[in-house]
Amino acid sequence: MTERAERYHRALSQAPTQLLRGGRWIDAEGGAAFDVEDPSTAVPIARVADASIADARAALDSAVEAQARWAATAPRERGEILRRSFELMTQRNEDLAVLMTLEMGKPLAESRAEVAYAADYFRWFSEEAVRVDGTWATAPDGGSRILTMRQPVGPCLFVTPWNFPLAMGARKIGPAFAAGCTVVVKPAKQTPLSMLALAAILMEAGLPAGVLNVVTTSKSSLVVSDLLADRRLRKLSFTGSTEVGQSLARQAADGLLRVSLELGGNAPLIVFDDADVDRAVEQAVIAKLRNNGEACTAANRLYVHASIAEEFTRKLVERVSLTTVGPGVDDGVTLGALIDQAAVDKVAELVDAAVADGATVAYASEVPSGNGYYSAARVLTNVPKTSRIVREEIFGPVAPIVVFNTEEEVVEWANASDFGLAGYVFTTDLGRAVRVSEALDVGMIGLNRGVLSNPAAPFGGVKASGYGREGGHEGIDEYLERKYLSIQVS
Repeated sequence: MTERAERYHRALSQAPTQLLRGGRWIDAEGGAAFDVEDPSTAVPIARVADASIADARAALDSAVEAQARWAATAPRERGEILRRSFELMTQRNEDLAVLMTLEMGKPLAESRAEVAYAADYFRWFSEEAVRVDGTWATAPDGGSRILTMRQPVGPCLFVTPWNFPLAMGARKIGPAFAAGCTVVVKPAKQTPLSMLALAAILMEAGLPAGVLNVVTTSKSSLVVSDLLADRRLRKLSFTGSTEVGQSLARQAADGLLRVSLELGGNAPLIVFDDADVDRAVEQAVIAKLRNNGEACTAANRLYVHASIAEEFTRKLVERVSLTTVGPGVDDGVTLGALIDQAAVDKVAELVDAAVADGATVAYASEVPSGNGYYSAARVLTNVPKTSRIVREEIFGPVAPIVVFNTEEEVVEWANASDFGLAGYVFTTDLGRAVRVSEALDVGMIGLNRGVLSNPAAPFGGVKASGYGREGGHEGIDEYLERKYLSIQVS
């Protein structure tokens, strides 16, 4: 076995290929299974259990059965399980990173960063588990006392996306376990291996049977719809497209479920005339090309002041021209394959539509020949502010530049989108930074930086980008209900 083959084998061995239910790894009903593909080669790398509706119902049975015991488990004990999981993930960073790159396509350096980021959610919420509190007050009439307590919501369903297959799971699982909730996770069918590997780590860290159940399936809509109709389920957390999120919210309304939705984005990146152009270019590349551009927080449209547009564009092209497109596991690759052919086709369609509107392709990188789902890194100039590529989420490595003249017009353009997840502002004027940050209709803003995500900060958006927050002190609140107790004393 070659060194590379051994490396791949070791990484793939981290992920079981069965369903996790009630603390046991089991086959799907009838032994059904589906292939997981490496997007850099379009070749299957694993075959995992393909759950039926009956399998999913049995997983929820396990979560419901374990709920009372898990809620009664000491907060410190729940926190220690998360802490041990953090340590195991840190120790196995390389194997988990290779596994993630094989099933998702991003460069290995970015997969390593995601493993560390995902693990940090377990560390953060291991510390939050022991800080769930309540209140005590005297009623205004003095005759009673008002006691409030916070208790776990109950069994949760998590539907996680393919673009951050480890971090999105950890970001939901961490606060749920800290709060005392049991969980059924339905990972994306394109990238189930990272979640299965994470589940194995949690079990190794001492997680009791039934607290975590993982359902991999190619029949996502049928399985999820059936679970949402079950009145024992009390919470849904979904990360994915706005269209799917809207559908799930409608279904969840029948059971009045607690719902958290982290949906699509169309992040504006605004570079004002007083900005540090070199820093703006450096951070714009990070905000645009991170995760192959397949991120809801990606800088989707770059608004650059007319007075610096020529300089910014020239430097951005120089910087993007350093990009190397290829298999994410190869040394020196900075942009990997997109998730599938449909993703490549969508990016190409948006670029063609922009060119038809009058945009110019200022730069396009080379892409590998042969199999694999590759898209060139591109910089577009002369992009009309009404072009589709400005209005729609690209989810690929294309940077469209729109020129503006005044603060008022660029804020208006930025807020014209239905989405409101993230935004980026580059300026050295403190007053402008405050004004624009207050005016933008988004849930998160990067000021003079292109990276937003942090386990200690509340992640989430407004408008069509969803509701609820993950991470920070706010993250655990999504999994707690507040109960009021009135105590007669007079």
